[in-house]
Amino acid sequence: MFETFSHNDFASIPQRLEALLDENRRRIETLLEGEESYLAFVRPYMSLHEKVDTFFTPVGILQYTKNSEETQKVYTACLPILTGYNTDLSQDERIYEKFKTIRENDTTLTPAQIKVLDDALLEFRLSGVGLPDKDKELIKEINLRLSDLANAFSQSLLDATNAYELVLGEKDVEGMSESDLALARFDQRGKTLYKFTLHPHSFQAYMSYGPNRKARMQLYKSYVTRSPENADRIQEILELKARRAKLLGFPNYAEQSLATKMAPSADEVQTFLEELIDKSLPQAREELVTLQQYANDHGFEGELESYDTGFWSKKLEEERYDLDEEAYRPYFEKNSVVKGLCEFLNRLFGVAFVPVEVPVWDETVLAFDLHREGALFARIYMDLESRPEKRGGAWMDSWQSHHVASKGERQLASAYIACNFPPAKNGQPSLLKHDDVVTLFHEMGHAIHHLFSQVEEVFVSGIAGVEWDAVEFPSQWLENFAFDKEVLQMFAKHHRSGEVLPDTMIQKLIDARNFQSALAMLRQLEFALFDMRIHKEGAKTEGEVQGILDEVREKTALIKPPAYNKFQNGF
Repeated sequence: MFETFSHNDFASIPQRLEALLDENRRRIETLLEGEESYLAFVRPYMSLHEKVDTFFTPVGILQYTKNSEETQKVYTACLPILTGYNTDLSQDERIYEKFKTIRENDTTLTPAQIKVLDDALLEFRLSGVGLPDKDKELIKEINLRLSDLANAFSQSLLDATNAYELVLGEKDVEGMSESDLALARFDQRGKTLYKFTLHPHSFQAYMSYGPNRKARMQLYKSYVTRSPENADRIQEILELKARRAKLLGFPNYAEQSLATKMAPSADEVQTFLEELIDKSLPQAREELVTLQQYANDHGFEGELESYDTGFWSKKLEEERYDLDEEAYRPYFEKNSVVKGLCEFLNRLFGVAFVPVEVPVWDETVLAFDLHREGALFARIYMDLESRPEKRGGAWMDSWQSHHVASKGERQLASAYIACNFPPAKNGQPSLLKHDDVVTLFHEMGHAIHHLFSQVEEVFVSGIAGVEWDAVEFPSQWLENFAFDKEVLQMFAKHHRSGEVLPDTMIQKLIDARNFQSALAMLRQLEFALFDMRIHKEGAKTEGEVQGILDEVREKTALIKPPAYNKFQNGF
């Protein structure tokens, strides 16, 4: 049925993982001696992979949502074990030949099974099948080092985020909302002070509403200078990816990455991004001129800097659309939003979300079993509130995938959503911004993409086997309903009075939806073009990485970031 979350005997996980992988290796040797058919070889082979993923997912959950010295130690110990195992299998010529023979000779294959085999054969080639043993071994060494570097990069960023706090007095928070202040307020020797951090909800609150410009600059500078040691890791990551790509016959890592995506080539992607920049620039310039004029008209002197735009944009948005973000938060209490989203999905898809009491990794985590026409078919966990041990951002990840296993039994799907919404504190519930509601709808779009799948082959069930430049469609589609009047009025109710969010307030959200959309577009295009170019051009030094970023910003950044901005170290 479903794996149950447990972190009992957590320290022994590396040893238990080794034992599981050894058993898998023995099973694979037996399969290699057996029948060459999809059902006899591929299905059980996939089941062995799923078993490993199912075992290791709770370790990843804890590492990214309840990070501690213990999780770091266990996760770091497991990475080389897993990476080595996966690389060995992906380079095994015998397994590759089995897949190839079955693809060529089995005439009973379904479309999903053909997709499994075609994807797998490509992945084998991208892992080094057919290369000399010395090149295979070099690729394995590169994979092991890259997994270590990725883990160290993320851990450094989380540690730096947790290490910083900015303590401010009453004058520095004048005019900020009570919701934000309640989360920041603390008492020190009888004096009320306010603590702001680099965690998403706290950082965004002060950058958007903090009245003290010097404090905003200090907070901003601390954010964009986090983890300077990651610069060396970026350099090594780029070098290793480029070396591996060349071993596999690609001119650069960008082309290797696109081999499993829809986009045809790195040149075409770059051209597309640059065309979007050209089309976005005229409106973005107008938006910035309007913002600068607004700020100057309201007492700001000089040119806007990067740490000013969030603050003045909020003021302009509130005035233009008569939109008080704080007035919405009482209508978006976390549990009410979750309940309403589930009710909406039930109306839309005929799927019931039934709360269940099961073991979870934090007391705030919610769990639901999904039923269609009375039959259980999936489970979802929602870990929505911010805490210091959780990495930033929001994401969905699979735990188990719907499939028919090697013995014909049907496995149900499970997944989890993680967000960083304001936590409940001091008797105040978790009250969301409308942007948070949109984020939840977005991540739920990913989740239902995975959980609703009825595909029977685990390697292409749910989000598996979906090209990564197509995987955002369900999530962005579901976002639209977070602006729909009928949907919002299902759950947007004042957490004290029960009053439904008025039509006029909903209309303001709709009217403001595309506020500064061109500036936002340019920001995303900066990320995308920078990412594409450093991998396509093979930047070899920290200076070359910074040089490419500076060139990209010449096109996309209408306000030039300060020289100390090293956002790439946290990207």
